[in-house]
Amino acid sequence: MTNALPLPDFTHERVEVMTGRRSGLFIAVALHSSVLGSALGGARLWTYPSWTDALGDALRLSAAMTLKNAAAGLDAGGGKSVIALPPGTVLDADRRRAAFLDLGDAVDSLGGLYRTAEDVGSTTEDMLVVSEQTPHVVGLPDTVGGSGEPAGPTSLGVYASLVATLERVAGAGDVAGRRITIAGLGQVGSRLAERLAAEGAVLTVTDVNPAKRALAAELGVSWVEPGEAHLIPADVFVPAGIGGVLTDEVIDALDARAVCGPANNPLADRSGAERLSQRGILYAPDFVVNAGGVIYLDLVAKERGTLEQIMGRVAGIGDTVRRIFDEAAARGVTPLAAAEGLAAARLAAGAATTALV
Repeated sequence: MTNALPLPDFTHERVEVMTGRRSGLFIAVALHSSVLGSALGGARLWTYPSWTDALGDALRLSAAMTLKNAAAGLDAGGGKSVIALPPGTVLDADRRRAAFLDLGDAVDSLGGLYRTAEDVGSTTEDMLVVSEQTPHVVGLPDTVGGSGEPAGPTSLGVYASLVATLERVAGAGDVAGRRITIAGLGQVGSRLAERLAAEGAVLTVTDVNPAKRALAAELGVSWVEPGEAHLIPADVFVPAGIGGVLTDEVIDALDARAVCGPANNPLADRSGAERLSQRGILYAPDFVVNAGGVIYLDLVAKERGTLEQIMGRVAGIGDTVRRIFDEAAARGVTPLAAAEGLAAARLAAGAATTALV
């Protein structure tokens, strides 16, 4: 039987795979790189067809975190953890707690080389459970003195990236009157929709959860079915849900001048970046655009600056996006290649420094 998500090439430092002794669930913790420091990446709780799909997701996401943290200028490596739910599984409170206690054991086994945080399907409260088993967790609830939910900083970074993208395709960064489609109304997508609607964007939104239609009505913006979102004429298409949505077929039909959004790994294949370029669609690389949350979590945990200074660093993602667009134009490459080059340079410098120690 062929896996729905074939396993990528193995380039990781270490991967821990286990069946949780309390929950009975498959758990993978993937450490891709610690060259720049202790790795940081969230814990995803998601339904997968098989354990190999979950493992493949952990491997891909952890590699993307290496790029994200390097491009963001953080002294942090890349890692990710996944708790896999078999199809049809619904966790009650006791088994959910058991799953995150098991995750805490798995994270602790890496001895501080990897720090976890909330991600898709998990919460800051879940991270509090993880902290019962390991100190290597960030983003605890603010009610216990933690840094809290990182979706706000993430959405700020996406907004700054969106402004930089509009400057390139529309000549100015003002969102008022600009046609923007947001595909995915989770924590980040919803925050972004609220801000863009308030600033006068001509907004179209969608989500796989039809209950999110209430937000569209509340904001007075257009709703479209998920499979049709890419067909709506837009200045910017914002993938804000699951990864892999930009398949060749979707790219060929995409009616947008640019793509800029927080979804991890929105390209179904890396070649999609070139395909977008050939169609004249500007692509802001996801691992740069969505780095606001990890910047916030890492700098708060390390107490590097005041909250105002840290949020200023998050807003600076827009300048990084501008630099990448400039580099791509100067070198005649895609923005994805330029962003990967930025990350690779930092990783190479970090590896050289490590070798001298």
